[in-house]
This record gives sequence, structure tokens and C-alpha cells, in this order.
Amino acid sequence: MRKILVGISGASSCELGFMLLENLKEKADIFAIVTKNARISFTKENSLLENIDFMGFIKEKFDLCHVKFLDNEDISQNVASGSFGIETTFITPCSINTLAKISCGISDNLLTRAAGVALKERKKLILGVREMPYSTLNLEQMTKLSSYGVIIAPPVMASYAKVDNLKKLYEFIIGKWLDLANIEHNLYQRWQNG
Repeated sequence: MRKILVGISGASSCELGFMLLENLKEKADIFAIVTKNARISFTKENSLLENIDFMGFIKEKFDLCHVKFLDNEDISQNVASGSFGIETTFITPCSINTLAKISCGISDNLLTRAAGVALKERKKLILGVREMPYSTLNLEQMTKLSSYGVIIAPPVMASYAKVDNLKKLYEFIIGKWLDLANIEHNLYQRWQNG
């Protein structure tokens, strides 16, 4: 079975990453890394108590019993090695800090190490960079990574999907990410000519 890694870094809209994990159920062997800053962002944006059992809450809210969660501080985890065979790595959302580290080859935690592995193994690396507007430096970093084969796929909507609520918007974005990894789904209405 194919192996997929989803990294959720500390940008706004971390629920996109958790919803992506939900939609990968039965599609592959799924691994996930949730950064400390992702936990902070999600907690603040959803007005959760700071002493909540975060992972317990997330697993229940998003039905993630199929996901193997890894400790971002443990660089010895399986996804830190190319021989483990991760086929596709998503970082969704990808913070500007994580983007900068990846573009400079900094591997100071499991998530940035896994991104480095995807680059060196020439495996699919999809970054849902979440920022607006992008600075010139951000654009240079994305251009550099794109030239190495990284797919830059920010969470952007399209009107043809007939999005009329937030859930449908999220499903459209997640569907586009799944398309990039050649994973079948029916999350959004595709472009119809005529």
C-alpha cells in the first residue's frame, strides 16, 4: 500500500490539514506530523481551552483513527529516512516559517526533515502555503522550490466549484490537493464546459 505523509504546520486554517487526513482514509497508509505551532493556531482560531487534550479532541472531531501521528521533535521516526518509502508528502497548511526552512535545506525537526527527504528522493512534495499577500522573499522561496519539482498549491478557491459555504470551500481545496497526488475523490464539482 502507498504511504502518504501529511504535515500540519502553524499557519491559519489548520483544519484543512485535518480534513485532508479524513479524506485519505482507506486511500493509503497515512502518517501525520502536527507541529506545536499548528496546535497553538488551531486552539486560538477555534477558541479551545489551552489545557485541552488536543490530540484526543482532534481524533474525535475529525475521525482520524486510521492516522499514525508522529512526534515532530523525534527526528528518528520512520519518515526521516528515504528508505521508508513515503510516496507523497503534503504540508497543508504550510507556514511561511516552514516554507523558509525547506527552501534553505534546514531540517531541525521531523517535518522539515521529511520535506528534505521528499526533495532528495525526488518524491512528490505538495505545499499548501498559507499567507496573503506573499512577500517578494516568499515568492522567491516558492519559485526556488518549484524549480526543484515541489508543487506549490496554496488554498485558493474557484467560482466554478459553486462553493456556497465554508465546508464546500474546504472540500474544494482538499479535492485540488488530492488531484495533485492522483487520489480519486468526489469532493467538488469539476469544470463543466457549456
